[in-house]
Formats: sequence, structure tokens, C-alpha cells
Amino acid sequence: MRLPYHTLDVFTREAFGGNQLGVFPDTAHLPTALMQHIAGEMNLSETVFLGPPERAGATARVRIFTPKVEIPFAGHPTVGTALFLAARLQPSAIVRDHARLVLDENIGLVPVDVRFEGGRPVFAQLTTAQLPEHRPSPHSATELAAMIGVEAADVCPEGFPAQLVSCGLPYYIVPVRSLDAVRRARLDSGVWGRLLEGTWAHHVYVICMDAEGAEADVHVRMFAPGSGVPEDPATGSAAAALGGYLAALDGRHTGTLKWVAEQGIEMGRPSLLHIEADRTGGTTTAIRVGGHAVAVSEGVMTVPDAATRA
Repeated sequence: MRLPYHTLDVFTREAFGGNQLGVFPDTAHLPTALMQHIAGEMNLSETVFLGPPERAGATARVRIFTPKVEIPFAGHPTVGTALFLAARLQPSAIVRDHARLVLDENIGLVPVDVRFEGGRPVFAQLTTAQLPEHRPSPHSATELAAMIGVEAADVCPEGFPAQLVSCGLPYYIVPVRSLDAVRRARLDSGVWGRLLEGTWAHHVYVICMDAEGAEADVHVRMFAPGSGVPEDPATGSAAAALGGYLAALDGRHTGTLKWVAEQGIEMGRPSLLHIEADRTGGTTTAIRVGGHAVAVSEGVMTVPDAATRA
């Protein structure tokens, strides 16, 4: 069997930046084990398999795999898939250079608003299906510093506690006080295994409330060895968790808060992730994450017929 696929670079305006995404159209019917084998073969942070929607009101069924596991939700696959599908919409579906798609993911229905310029989709913004869930950090600053290879004094600057946050995929948010500290971060797999492996939030998200670029407000890095991703160049689901974290710290009663996170710089794949959080009545009522993407390649993967019957 020959399976056509496409790749996109997501959360960037230029090829060879952002986070790579593999897209296999018309494949959501394949056996789950085969999808996992294909994702491992692609060896990208995530690969998606598309098919007809299974829930009413959706545009397409989307299943998302890292090289090691299927996950219920992820940001760069959602943004990239929406832009991929939007490029194939009928003109009647585009109103005033905007279109709304609804992706049927394992977490549920994820709405995505797409902006067009010159007839081309250029920017997509998802709204998370799940509002932020917060849990306190069970570890000391000394333990967290040892895990990411910095000094204890670098971790958890005043007003920024470590915290576990999820908008569909949990992250262990570890704030550090300087760009120098976030650049020096190196995940110690032994300490990570002892502290986090197999726990609810085993993806490590290091943040610094300073940035290198003029467009950004916060500099981030994400390490996910438990999902087969040593470091990720752009992580939309983590950016959603960051929006929940920062909105709760801000504590504003009502209004919309906005940030831009830069990621992937240490990997040579610079990325920009646009984050919004709505506050109503003193609580966070919506989280949105958006970005650009560019199409990079097309190809065909040859899969043994026997594998399709596994």
C-alpha cells in the first residue's frame, strides 16, 4: 500500500523553522498499531492521520501520534492540520478572509479559526477543548534545578512557582530567572526518571519571562523524553498550559490577556506561538493558541500490505 503524505513547518513563517508535522490524509481508518509504526518511521514530534469526522459538527477526524505514543491533543498538529485542510476548502467556506474548522480529536472537538491573505490560509488559532487544570509542584527547587541542569537559585524566581498545568496535555512548568539559565538547561534523564517518569505531568516546560526577540514576551523550552521527543522546537499544547498559568498569576477579574512565546531557538528552529487567555468573573474562561505554518514537502510511504491487517 502506498500512502501519500505531506509535511509542514508549524509556528513559523519560513521553511526549516518551527516544528515539523507529518500529515497523512484519508488514513484514520488504519489500525492504531500501524499508525504508531508510521509515526515512528517519520520520527517527527508529531504525525497526524486524517479521516471523515466521527462527531457531529466536525470538519475532520484527527489522530495524533508522537514517535512513541498516541496523544489526545497537541497544538502544532492542530494548527498545522487546520491550515492544511483550509488550503483545500471551497471558496464558499471562506467569509471575509476567515474560516472556522472543527477538528475531531481524541480530547473532543477543537475549534480552529483560520485567517486568509490573498486567498491563502496563513494563520490558525485554536481554542482548547479543556480549560486549565492546575496542580501544585510536589518537588523542591533543588530537585527541579538538578533535573534541568541549573543552580537552585536559577529556579522559581519570586512570584513564579513551579506548577503542573494541563489544557488537555499536562506539563510541568519550571520557571527560571534568566535567559542564561534557560539556555543552559539540559535535562538529566536519570533525575527526570526518578522524579517524573510515569507521572501525570512528565513533560518538562522551562520558561523565562524574558525573550530574545522583539516580538516575544517569554522564552520557553520543552523536553518530553517520555513521548520520544528529547526536545521540541514548538509546543502549542504547552503554550496553552502557559496561558492558563500566566492568567492565574495575573489574577485579573475580567479581560483578555495576550503573550507571544518564542521556542526552538536553541535547536536552530525558531518558533513563535501566540497565546490568549480570557478572564471572566476572576476565572480563566478560554485559552487560545495560534501561529503560522508553511508547506514543505510531499511524498509517498510504501507500507507492506500485511501491516495494514495487523
